[in-house]
Amino acid sequence: MVRRPAPLNPPAFARTLPGRFTSRLHDERTASLLGIALGAAVLVSFGTGLVSHFMQQPAAWMRWPSRPVNLYRVTQGVHVIGGLATVPLLLAKLWTVYPRLWQWPPVRSIGHGVQRLLVFVLVGAALFQFVTGVLNIAYWYAFRFFFTTAHYWTAYILVGALLIHIADEGAKARRAVMTRPQDAVGRRAFLLTVAGASAAIAATTVGEAVTPLARLAVLAPRRPGTGPQDVPVNKSAAATGVTAAARDPAWRLTVTGRVAREVSLTLADLRALPQHTARLPIACVEGWSVEADWRGVRLRDVLHLAGTADDARVRVESLERGGRYRASRVDPPHWHDPLTLLALGMNGAPLALDHGYPCRLIAPNRPGVMQTKWVHRLVVS
Repeated sequence: MVRRPAPLNPPAFARTLPGRFTSRLHDERTASLLGIALGAAVLVSFGTGLVSHFMQQPAAWMRWPSRPVNLYRVTQGVHVIGGLATVPLLLAKLWTVYPRLWQWPPVRSIGHGVQRLLVFVLVGAALFQFVTGVLNIAYWYAFRFFFTTAHYWTAYILVGALLIHIADEGAKARRAVMTRPQDAVGRRAFLLTVAGASAAIAATTVGEAVTPLARLAVLAPRRPGTGPQDVPVNKSAAATGVTAAARDPAWRLTVTGRVAREVSLTLADLRALPQHTARLPIACVEGWSVEADWRGVRLRDVLHLAGTADDARVRVESLERGGRYRASRVDPPHWHDPLTLLALGMNGAPLALDHGYPCRLIAPNRPGVMQTKWVHRLVVS
């Protein structure tokens, strides 16, 4: 005699609800509406994430523009803040469809088995992206792998599984959404609660990128108005071990490589060159961004002193001895831009040590990790 599995017990929250209300929350229409919203959010996160990745690690043929000035600030803000606001959608979607995970028999055919495997990949990739993304924003690296690489490649797995899922379930979801619902009060309340949770998360983090709302950003790890000279710092001079080298009176900025003549400039030499001011944001991969008034020498002026060709690329090197971001590449669209500076001061004061004293790069439309601090060498190629 074959024993049938016991029926699945719903969670405590569901047991407190009327049966008809609970069933509506697990029906095809609720799942489809949440799925559409979640799918759109994932695709937006994927697109903005690609912008961040290829700005940081451009292919040899890529030339990112220096304008508009705030392009990266906006795309990365949407990526991080929008990603956080998507978490309630993901949890609600999983709660709505979880009874299907316990269907019996678990696999009815080869095709059904493949379908369930793809759903497992979709759910696993989504959870991985959101969990590691939140940990990265909080600067809590409880994992041993490099976040950026894992996040990048898992994004392709997630989007691939999502597109297959859309092709498989799209017609069914469309019929469910187009069907006129019966007694939709409970469903509407549930969906409004999910939307409210997403809105609350967005409202309490958006201030990390929108300065006037900074006081509302109670969930943001970095906010405008904090840190030296009212600008947050991700990595201090002490943490990178450059304090002594940065304060050394013998410090020089050298321009070398494919140039007509090598140049070596003291801090006094840089201050003697024409000074310019630019109001530009520091926009970091964790989503926070802060505008500041930067003052210093135009990068193109220093490169022209060395006779740099107009089509040259420049490698900006830090005093840091190690780390993935101790140097960054500056292509012609950026180093020709008059807003790209070798900054010596910020917000009306000399540059603070933790912000890159004696000299740092600041350029428009560029990730914060590529705004190299403690610059001491420009290598032209």
